[in-house]
Amino acid sequence: MGTQGKDRIIQAALELIAGEGIAALTNRAVARRAAVSLGSLTYHFPSQADLLRECLDAHLRERVEWIEAAAKELRQRRLGSSELGIEIERLSAAAAGGPGFITELEIHLHAARHPLLQEASRRCFLAYEAFASTAMERLRIPDPERHAAHVVALMLGVGLRGRSTSRPADGGLAEALQTIARGAAALEQEGKKTTK
Repeated sequence: MGTQGKDRIIQAALELIAGEGIAALTNRAVARRAAVSLGSLTYHFPSQADLLRECLDAHLRERVEWIEAAAKELRQRRLGSSELGIEIERLSAAAAGGPGFITELEIHLHAARHPLLQEASRRCFLAYEAFASTAMERLRIPDPERHAAHVVALMLGVGLRGRSTSRPADGGLAEALQTIARGAAALEQEGKKTTK
């Protein structure tokens, strides 16, 4: 079966996580979905923890590559602040679309309870934060690294709200980021006045 079979098992497991949650991840369910024998599955993944760790690593590795590509594209384009806000909102909507977002949320929640998975989760958040820092630099928000985690929380929170209520926010994220940018700029100017 080789690498192709292993990849098929990982893909089947990710589909199960997206559709039914991590609790649905049994060897029998994964083997059935991947169309492999239980022996093949346990050959590649001797324990449930091994299967889960590789699945989560594979999914988050893809997610990180996608976010890093988006950040690179953002750095290369010359966008005004309103266009930049719209671009960030587009990325947030894309991140929250499809089964990948649900899988990602399952992963982060599971990592909160299982320290062995926390490194993969941390790498994913760092990629999001690098994207947010890039966007804030372009918006001339001072000290973007300091605010990146909060902007990511805003982006993911808006995505979660949209998915869990089936009512995505229309235009609100871009407007919120522009408000943050204006507020940060005003605070910086106020700080300069008081130090004179």
